[in-house]
Amino acid sequence: MAAIRSFLFILLLVVTVIPYAIACILWSPLPLRIRFPLTVGWAGFAIRAARFIVGIRWQVKGMENLPDRPAIVLSKHQSAWETLFLPYFLPREACFVYKKELHRIPFFGWGLALLHMIPIDRSKKLGAFEQVVHVGQQRLNEGRWPVLFPEGTRVAPGKTGRYKIGGAMLAVRTGVGVIPIAHNAGECWPRNAFIKRPGLITVSIGPLIESTGLNAETLNRKVEQWIENEMRQLNPERYESGPAA
Repeated sequence: MAAIRSFLFILLLVVTVIPYAIACILWSPLPLRIRFPLTVGWAGFAIRAARFIVGIRWQVKGMENLPDRPAIVLSKHQSAWETLFLPYFLPREACFVYKKELHRIPFFGWGLALLHMIPIDRSKKLGAFEQVVHVGQQRLNEGRWPVLFPEGTRVAPGKTGRYKIGGAMLAVRTGVGVIPIAHNAGECWPRNAFIKRPGLITVSIGPLIESTGLNAETLNRKVEQWIENEMRQLNPERYESGPAA
């Protein structure tokens, strides 16, 4: 049954993404503040479809920790689920950092390019991180929230990847705080797995960690400690050790 439900879910995403991408192109002359919620509406549709077809539900803890000011979101990365959920759920427009090559993907990449996020062009002389800082500052000035996954790649439940310092460096360079987010989406939507499992995903939002007075290494360590300690609260059975160091 899980395989059938997963097949129907994936089929629905494939069937709907093409007309939705065409719609994104048609409404591209509209201002971004109008286009963004229209475009991420497909992500919201996918999240709701996963709940209806597969049985993937969610709950959010720490809503009160979301500030009404510029910030950078640093999130745990376990699956594709959070890449759909965060732009759909966050109260401000989310801006992912990604390789510009993704724009070449038919339909999906075209819609992504129209959202003016933070694509990295490796052919430019300006280094990748300097591009992130330059464009990231622009997005913050526009009232948007850059979203980065410090572990870089999706990490299986119970595992911890190396927290890269780029997100913390961006926060220090731009002088804004960090919103740490922990979640256990990988329990229902495993990495590279066709079969999705029904269950409850918990998204936990931590208190804002200010970057003022901190260097990037210290800020990155604080973010990692909060996220990894929270992961041990969400799924203690996955971890043999105690609190994250």
